[in-house]
Amino acid sequence: MKPISILSLVFLFITVFSKAQMDDKFYQPNKTMKPFEFKISEQINFPVENDTITAFIAKTDTKNPRKTIFYFHGAAGNVTTYQFMTKPLVDAGYQVVMIDLRGYGLSTGKPNHKNIAEDGQKIFDELMKRPDIKNTKVYIYGASLGTQIAAHLAKDNISEISGLILDCPMASFTDIAAHFTPQYKDFILQSMISPYAAKEDVKALGKLPLLVIHGKEDKTIPYEQGKLVFDNAAGTKVFIESEGDHLQGLVNNKEEILKAIDKL
Repeated sequence: MKPISILSLVFLFITVFSKAQMDDKFYQPNKTMKPFEFKISEQINFPVENDTITAFIAKTDTKNPRKTIFYFHGAAGNVTTYQFMTKPLVDAGYQVVMIDLRGYGLSTGKPNHKNIAEDGQKIFDELMKRPDIKNTKVYIYGASLGTQIAAHLAKDNISEISGLILDCPMASFTDIAAHFTPQYKDFILQSMISPYAAKEDVKALGKLPLLVIHGKEDKTIPYEQGKLVFDNAAGTKVFIESEGDHLQGLVNNKEEILKAIDKL
């Protein structure tokens, strides 16, 4: 057997390392659903290719809610994991659409950057046909990893939404991969390109209102990445410096955040 050339080894390393860092390592779905702590008015199943995606709509006691929030959660768990964030929104009078993309909760399949983006758009398109959603002001809320699809959806649907909320956003898949593997930082930043990135997508939001929530005590996503995303947006924008660790804004700064969302 001929020895593998150095060039081949480098190519193999880039291929394997890139796949691990830019796809598989990002998504940590959990299939175990906890009981909902608030009333779920509807469960919707969306067929995509050979898989099914599940969304839950939580309506408020208000007969005609003024606002609808599409909520995209973080890398781990499923929609029930993030009730500490969605319940305050429902309690405040917002109609909230919670989506488990492929692999999460009751949804089937395996998530990756490509199908997450495509499926998010399909679900958004379908739900925006409903009078109980399209006749309200619509906002997109992304938490942690969910900020990437949230910003991407907002960029592609500016005319249909009234604002974007990014809670503890990462600048891009590439930036966060470099943060967690500092020994390969230079290689990652030079060799890998995110398929979409919040830090770039916010540049195309125009006048769409943006709310960014991030705290200096965040041990998961560097505060500087959230600030970069905020600074790259040119339109109307508000930054709330939250207290506590990752995604603790709606726990420790609830009233301030709800007030800011109401004003978007």
